[in-house]
Amino acid sequence: MALPLVLLRLLWRSRNAPGYRARLKERFGLFAPFDATHTLWIHAVSVGEVQAAVPLVKLLQERYPEQAIVITTTTPTGSQRVRELFDDDLFHVYAPYDLPLMMERFIQRAKPQIVVLMETEIWPNLLATCKQHGIPSILANARLSQRSAKGYARLGEFTRQTFGDIGWVAAQAPADAERFIALGVHSDQMTVTGSIKFDARLPASLNEQADVIRRTWGHERPVWVAASTHEGEDGQVLQAHKQIRLQLPEALLVLVPRHPERFDSVAALCKKSGFNVVRRSDQSNCTLETGIFLGDTVGELPMFLAGVDVAFMGGSLIKHGGHNMLEPAALGVPVVFGPHNFNFAAISELLLEEDAAVMVNGADELAAVVEAWLGDASERSRIGENGRRVVEQNRGALNKLAALIDDLLCTLEKSKTNNV
Repeated sequence: MALPLVLLRLLWRSRNAPGYRARLKERFGLFAPFDATHTLWIHAVSVGEVQAAVPLVKLLQERYPEQAIVITTTTPTGSQRVRELFDDDLFHVYAPYDLPLMMERFIQRAKPQIVVLMETEIWPNLLATCKQHGIPSILANARLSQRSAKGYARLGEFTRQTFGDIGWVAAQAPADAERFIALGVHSDQMTVTGSIKFDARLPASLNEQADVIRRTWGHERPVWVAASTHEGEDGQVLQAHKQIRLQLPEALLVLVPRHPERFDSVAALCKKSGFNVVRRSDQSNCTLETGIFLGDTVGELPMFLAGVDVAFMGGSLIKHGGHNMLEPAALGVPVVFGPHNFNFAAISELLLEEDAAVMVNGADELAAVVEAWLGDASERSRIGENGRRVVEQNRGALNKLAALIDDLLCTLEKSKTNNV
C-alpha cells in the first residue's frame, strides 16, 4: 500500500539527484540474471557502507577467485562508488524494495549462497525470504545504538521475529551485541568481531594524489577539512572558519557535504557568508583570497583527508550520529567531532580515551580547537600519531568476519555433499 508513496519520494529526491530516476526496474528485482551458478551477496546501502565493505570484498576475491560476488546499494552515490572501485570485477544492481515478491525475484536471479548485510541493514522480508530459502544471513560490522534499540523495542513481537531471522551477527562491540540479543538475536549466533573499519587499507597512490591536490590549495597555508557535513551543520562550520581566519587569514577550509544534491546550495551558502569559493569540479587552483574549497565530487574524500592538516568529521554537530572518524585517524591527521556520535559510539570513545581526538559542542569550540592545531605542528603530530596507533592496534575484525564466512561456506558445501 505504501509503494506509491515510496516511488513518489524517489521521484522527489531525483529533482536534485537525477540518479534516483535511473534503473528503476532494478528496485523491483528486474534485471538480467547474473552469469553465475551462485553468488555471495553483499548489501551496502550507500557510500559509507561501500567503503567499509571494500576490504572484505577484496579479501573474499583473493580467497575465492572463482566465486561470483554481487553488491547491492540503495543510493546512486553508493552505486557510483561501487562502479569506481570494482568496475566489472563483480556484479552490481540496486537492492529491491523489501517486499516478498521482489525479494523472491531478486533471489531467483542473483542466486546468492550467503547474504552479508553491512552495519544496520535490517529488512524483515529480506531476512524472512533468505531464511525460507536456507540462505544464511550475516549482519556484518553490526552496530546498534541505544537510541535505535529503544525504537526497535517499541515494535515488540515484530522486532523479535525479525531479529530472530538474522542468521548471524558480527557485532562491533559488546554493548552492540547485548542490544541485539535483547531484541531477539540468538546468543549462540552472535560474535563480537570489532569494527572492520580499522582494517581499511589506504591505496599506495593516496599520498601522491594528496600532494597534487595540496599544491592546488597552497602548500604553505593552513588547511582543514569539514567532511561529510549535513544540513544545519554547514552554517556552524562556516561560523567557525570566520573566527579561525581572524587569527589565521590564509587558512583554507575544504568543505565536503555528505550528499551531492546539496552541493549547489552549500556553494550558495558559502558565498552568502562572504567567502571566495573554488569548486573541485571547476578544476581551478585556489588563490590566497580563496576561503573555501568545495569538494563537490564523489569518492575523493580520502584524498582530501590525506592532504589537510586537521579534520572535522560531520554529522556530529547535529543529531545525525556522526561519520567514520577512523579515516583521518589512519592517516595520522588529528580529528575533531561534535557530541552526536551515537553511530560510532565505541570508536569515538576509544579515540577520546587515547587522546587521539577532541570533541566539541559548537562553532566556538570547533574554531578554538582547529585554530590551536593549525598553529601548532607538534601538537597536530602528537594527536595524529595517537590516532594512527589506535587504528593499528585494533585491526583484526576483518579476519574474524572472513573466518565466519569461511565456516558458513564450508557448512553449505558439506550439506550439499551429504544431500548428494
